[in-house]
Amino acid sequence: MTKGLAKSGAISKEELERYRVYPSEERLRKGPVAIIECIQEIPCDPCVHSCPQKAISLKTLSALPELDREKCIGCGLCIPSCPGLAVFLVDMTYSKDEALVQLPYEFLPVPKVGEHVDAVDREGNPKAEGRVVRVRIDPKTNRTAVLAVAVAKDVALDVRGIRREIG
Repeated sequence: MTKGLAKSGAISKEELERYRVYPSEERLRKGPVAIIECIQEIPCDPCVHSCPQKAISLKTLSALPELDREKCIGCGLCIPSCPGLAVFLVDMTYSKDEALVQLPYEFLPVPKVGEHVDAVDREGNPKAEGRVVRVRIDPKTNRTAVLAVAVAKDVALDVRGIRREIG
């Protein structure tokens, strides 16, 4: 177990860099790409089977998933398939000032398009204000919603959830 994970319950960005989960600046400039923050070597492979481009592979059933970023087209079908909620999509080409972060969301009520939310990091710390741009719910994937949230580009690689006021 890593220090950040043991201390806070969330793996740190620095620890994730050791797993090489982040795409290069060059790949980020090409369009949306998945980021798989899976660090547990357990028997699990739904992300592999969800990818129509065969961009995700496993050396063994218990190995960490490997993403071929050049094959990834950013469709996001891998996001709701992950039972560990460890797959995200980042699109730095969304607009001049904003990136689009797609993330799994399993709470009710599901946010509405246009709703303003607090975009938070892995530990739940606010990073920026976000705006829900799209909500996708596929009943075939256990009803895990996928939110597309527009955020400032400088925080896009840190945003991994949202916080919102209900009521």
